[in-house]
Amino acid sequence: MAPSLKLLRHIVGFIIGITIFVVLIPVGLYFGTRALDGLLGLSPFGTPLLRAILAVLFLLPGLVFMAWSNLFLVIRGKGGPADGFGVAVSPRTEQLVESGPYRYTRNPMVFGAHMCYLAIVLFIGSLTGLAAMAVFIPMTVCYLKRVEEPRLRGDFGDTYDDYKKRVSMIVPLPPRRKADRA
Repeated sequence: MAPSLKLLRHIVGFIIGITIFVVLIPVGLYFGTRALDGLLGLSPFGTPLLRAILAVLFLLPGLVFMAWSNLFLVIRGKGGPADGFGVAVSPRTEQLVESGPYRYTRNPMVFGAHMCYLAIVLFIGSLTGLAAMAVFIPMTVCYLKRVEEPRLRGDFGDTYDDYKKRVSMIVPLPPRRKADRA
């Protein structure tokens, strides 16, 4: 692929990703859950100060993981994150990334995004937002298992299988040791 086309696909991929995951979902979550809470007569939980503190505690690691993982995908993986339901907008990664945030979780962007979305819900104190996250997170896991993992297995074969055995799916954890090979 020509370098200029690859760069253009990276730019388009980031624009689409930012639009969906940094603008549309957070805005929808914020306004949608506030509206639902109002319709259901639900008051915000907790004090504003407590909610703000909790929100920051979730937001900061979320932003770090989102930025860190994007950087590693581009630099180490030679690709981008905008790939969904079999459609690659940005160039797909050429190498399986197992370092940086990918050492602790196979899906650091998902972890970071969920942390940011939880920060929004906590900040506004939305009970329907917490319920939405309780539904959204398992849906994400299903998507990853049914769509992303088979694609990565197809792209990287046994290397991905070994990686999958060692590294947590979403929540960052210390990696397990590589299995001894007979």
